[in-house]
Amino acid sequence: MRIPTNVITGFLGVGKTTTILNLLKNKPADEKWAVLVNEFGEIGIDGAILTDSGAMIKEVPGGCMCCTAGVPTSVGITALLRQNPDRLLIEPTGLGHPHKIISVLTSNQFKDYIDLKATVALVDPRNLSNKKYTENQNFNDQLDVAEIVIGNKLDECDEVDVGIFEHWVATQQPKKLVSMLVKQGEFPANLLDTDRAEQNEAPAMEAHHHEHAEMEPQFQLPPNQKFIRKENKGQGYFSCGWIFGAEITFDFDQLFAMLCNLTAERVKGVVNTNKGCHAFNVNNGVVSVNQVTLEGFESRLEVIDSQLMPWDELEQVLLGISDL
Repeated sequence: MRIPTNVITGFLGVGKTTTILNLLKNKPADEKWAVLVNEFGEIGIDGAILTDSGAMIKEVPGGCMCCTAGVPTSVGITALLRQNPDRLLIEPTGLGHPHKIISVLTSNQFKDYIDLKATVALVDPRNLSNKKYTENQNFNDQLDVAEIVIGNKLDECDEVDVGIFEHWVATQQPKKLVSMLVKQGEFPANLLDTDRAEQNEAPAMEAHHHEHAEMEPQFQLPPNQKFIRKENKGQGYFSCGWIFGAEITFDFDQLFAMLCNLTAERVKGVVNTNKGCHAFNVNNGVVSVNQVTLEGFESRLEVIDSQLMPWDELEQVLLGISDL
């Protein structure tokens, strides 16, 4: 049986992981779903957040899927298919080009095992009037390749933003099969069954290059080390991630204050604090926090910015608000 599969794409901070969590919460109770996650960073934050969902999770190395759409991605897909899920969701990095993973999914290797449905792209309507995004090829590629476009974060948009989104949708060629405005990435799960438009070809893309700290992600802390740091860079962005031993806790209030003052474009983390384990999400200067029920978990924090940040100084701050 071919497994229904959807690519859920969108730029940094648009809410892909929150959307997938909502889909997993609302899936049919008798179905088991699998999720393949790829992140620009090297330490696997999204996989950690999704672990609490009960879904089957697999991660591929740091970087965008256009770099990892070869062996690592194929291995990850195959591992999940062997578990016979009822649906497979794929979350490429917000800095990736989704047509590469679509090419993998529709290749001879997987055509007998995967029933690729419509690609879903999330977009923050406010970004459609910001040249930082509209002149970014990745941003445009993600929207071009999608048959379904979800305008997320409606609760943070004004009438002008909504009007720009509606005008953008109305002028798309080919026409999108579905478009809607939502909050918290909540859209009807039955949209995932929408058939993809076979004629929807991704635009030609110029060759591009990335520099990765190493092609193998660091998803676990090595023995006898209390913490590690991993860096990555590419496409004009820099990332730095830390993993801290499960025995280390952070002062919640001091961590929250530090994140509020951090000027980075994107911060994600799952951290053990003196108030329990929490998932932290920072986007456009707004910090959101959700408690999670992970036990014996290694804390992870990932920072992404278009400028190289003083990682050494940030690390000293982190160490100072922990009991390390």
